[in-house]
Order: sequence, then structure tokens, then C-alpha cells
Amino acid sequence: MDFIFMLTRDDRTVTDCLDVLDTIKDLGITHIGFKDIGVDRDTLAQLHTRIKDMGATTYLEVVSTDRDQALASVRTATELGVDWLMGGTWIEETLNLLHGTSIGYLPFAGEPLGHPTRLAGNPDRIAYDCRRAEAAGCAGVDLLAYRATDAAPLDLVRAARATTTGRLVVAGSITSTDQIQALASAGADAFTIGSAAFDGSLQPHAGTIRSQLAPVVGLSGIKNQV
Repeated sequence: MDFIFMLTRDDRTVTDCLDVLDTIKDLGITHIGFKDIGVDRDTLAQLHTRIKDMGATTYLEVVSTDRDQALASVRTATELGVDWLMGGTWIEETLNLLHGTSIGYLPFAGEPLGHPTRLAGNPDRIAYDCRRAEAAGCAGVDLLAYRATDAAPLDLVRAARATTTGRLVVAGSITSTDQIQALASAGADAFTIGSAAFDGSLQPHAGTIRSQLAPVVGLSGIKNQV
């Protein structure tokens, strides 16, 4: 299972993202993402270039629940040339904008609400959205399982895993190694952590971002067990 380190806090790219990247670049993190809000376009371009120079895979996650703003984020992803685009619910329009690129698309399953984003939808809704995304040609789904409002997080993960053969990324509000191990058992292919590393939730008595991330990096190779 892959660990995707998001250079984000409260669904915004941290303003010192370039400095943070320098701090963690030798930890062996091979999947790194960001949002297109919080910093300007020039900083995003520099960030993406530096991540690629590290040999890491890049992710941009769409935050907005407004159609026009979400599609603007898709255009930013194509301009930057990220490897993966996560989030958003406008599948057909997004795939049209990504046509001709090598960017893999992972739309949200369920109904994202507000900011920071919460997730509405029961397991049946998640399963339906996963089938719809796969039929449309998406590479998998982005599931905000631990921000769910209508169901237990792992029930949503299992529903998604049962109905998609694509990449299943669980994003948002993952704060413990127990959650990571549970996600592996439920069949997730990858998970994201951002805010929890920056606010110290992963290791409450440790003070540096490197200390927060170290135990997570150690678990990133845990096998998907489904």
C-alpha cells in the first residue's frame, strides 16, 4: 500500500511547501501531492518540478465542490503535468480535459460537502459511484472514508474495493498507524496524510515533520490484504 504525503493542511497547500519538501526529501517518500490552493501558480510549478526531480510520483487533489472551479483545477493539473488527478465529481468533463494526457484520474466516490471536505453517502452509494467511474474510464477512485457522515469508514472502503478493479486511494483524516493497518486489511491501494503530519497528530510528543512521518513511511509497504 502506497503512502501519499500531501503537502497540505486543512485542504490547502502549506505556504512553506518548498521548504518542507527539502526537509523530507531523503525519507524515501515516493508519492507526494498537493492542492492548487494555498500557494500561487509559480510556487506550484516549482513544487511539481522538485518532486519529479526527486523521482516521486505527483498528485493534485481537487478541493472545490463548484463545477467551474473544479474544472479549473483540472486544467492546472494538465498544465503542471502531474501523474495523478484526485477528487472532483464531474467525471465526463474532467476526462475530456485530460484526453491526450497520461494523467490518471481518481474522482471522488460519494458526495463531498463543504471545506474542509466531508463525505456523504452510504456503502450502496459508494459502490454505485465506483461502478460509474470505472465504466467511464477512470483509473480508480478517491475515497474520503474517514470524513464520512453516513457510514463507518471501513464499510465504505470495503464497498469500494468490492466494486472497483482500479486504484483505491483513501484520503483525509488519517491520524494513526491503526487506521493505516485497517485500510490495508480492507483493500486500499494507497492512503494520504497531510494535516495530521503538520499538526502533530501522528506522534503528539514529537516536534518535527520528519518525526511525524517516519512511522508512516515504515508502514507504507504494508500489503493490501484483499
